[in-house]
Amino acid sequence: MSIFSRDDDVVEEDDLIVFDSPEITADSGLMQRLRDGTATADLAAPPVVLPDFCHKEKSEMPSSIAVATRGAIRPSLTDAALNCGMALAVLEGERPGDHAVTDFYRSVRERYPNPPGWKRELTKSEVLLAAVEGGEFAAARFDLTERDLAHVEEGGRLDVAAYGGASSVRKELPWVSAQLARLRFGNIGPSTHFLELQEIEEVLDPAAAEHLGLAAGQVTVQFHNGGGVLTSQVGELYARRKAASRELRAVMAVQKPLTHLARSRSWSQLRRRVSSYFTAGCPSVPIEGDEGRRVMLAMRMAMNYGFAYRLATYAQLQRFSRDAFGASLRLVVDSPHNSIYEEQVNGEAAFVHRHNACRALPAELMANHPAFSATGQPLLLPGTNRTSSYLCIPGPAAHRSLYTACHGSGSIISSFERRGLSGQDPYGRHTLKFGYTDSAPVEVPHLDDKGVDEALGILVRNGLVRPVVRMRPFAVLT
Repeated sequence: MSIFSRDDDVVEEDDLIVFDSPEITADSGLMQRLRDGTATADLAAPPVVLPDFCHKEKSEMPSSIAVATRGAIRPSLTDAALNCGMALAVLEGERPGDHAVTDFYRSVRERYPNPPGWKRELTKSEVLLAAVEGGEFAAARFDLTERDLAHVEEGGRLDVAAYGGASSVRKELPWVSAQLARLRFGNIGPSTHFLELQEIEEVLDPAAAEHLGLAAGQVTVQFHNGGGVLTSQVGELYARRKAASRELRAVMAVQKPLTHLARSRSWSQLRRRVSSYFTAGCPSVPIEGDEGRRVMLAMRMAMNYGFAYRLATYAQLQRFSRDAFGASLRLVVDSPHNSIYEEQVNGEAAFVHRHNACRALPAELMANHPAFSATGQPLLLPGTNRTSSYLCIPGPAAHRSLYTACHGSGSIISSFERRGLSGQDPYGRHTLKFGYTDSAPVEVPHLDDKGVDEALGILVRNGLVRPVVRMRPFAVLT
């Protein structure tokens, strides 16, 4: 039986907590898919369904969910590309003109072409360092600062010492995976990944905006990219995935049996590994014992590499910004939206899996943090390149969603437009849209903000987030 109140858009669907609204109701078939994937899990709390709940065919689970388990993790509850994420930076200068914008995006395309090349950018030793040190490796390699690291979730590093440290990373990371991870260290990429220039049009929480160094009229740079080659390799190694590139499947056809089966020390261990890593669905991997330490090490080294990868991208964007705009970038926040973290849930240790959903820790859980102790960790609620986006901070009831918010509102915006609930921007604004060719950019007309505001409204009414600033795009590469 469902319980619904118009003033409080949370629905208790027996074993799920669903945040939706009368205009955007969570799909019952996708909710059943989530139930099926967690049916045998030792849940620490009911799974959470957030706005923008939708399903991408390449994924095992729907997007915009958070699931907390005890004593075991289920890698398939999040994406194969662990640490796919978004970052927001402020341009410390005036809004650039069209010529400067064109130069900026040309530099980005030349550095990060599509399709990407095969140039090796790291040594094998550097791959291992990135997997162990995460953002600290990127800071040293690309001349970033302690301030930059303070604005990255977890400081850009998850400790691997408890799972064997650097020596275990060298032992467990397959040679082929390490060699492939030397390629394309940093990227943007097409499809849902993007690099967007925006202007802050409205400050909604002046105190929080001041803490974060944000003001009306500033230009922001928002980008969405993956965690790099290593994260995809680990994602495929430790779960049976529905979709992967032809190249990755060819590698895994050989590497996965070698990694898990050929190195098994007993028939019982072999059977466990077949069940955990070669079986469809969302199989469970108990954390206790050698196998648990092994999978936790893999997840952490993938997260670390992903943090370093996105910081490498940010460092390049810093250089392109100085060259094209004559101004530096200042990082506001960088956070993944595909992650598995050990956190406290109802006073006990649990593993929180987030799939296309970002963590929203409030200020009281970030005491003494060098950047976010006063605000909690900022989080992005993007619209599309035709609508506004928001930067938010956690709200007073963020615990209701396992301290999680949706990472976007694209499916809601599309639904609103398709159903006639949203239309053209009344002010006739547009975004200059660049592609990965030398063709001239095209002007894309804006929509109104009814779709993204619907997603924000659900989060705000339920106390999950507070909006700080609203940003409107004027140029994008996608």
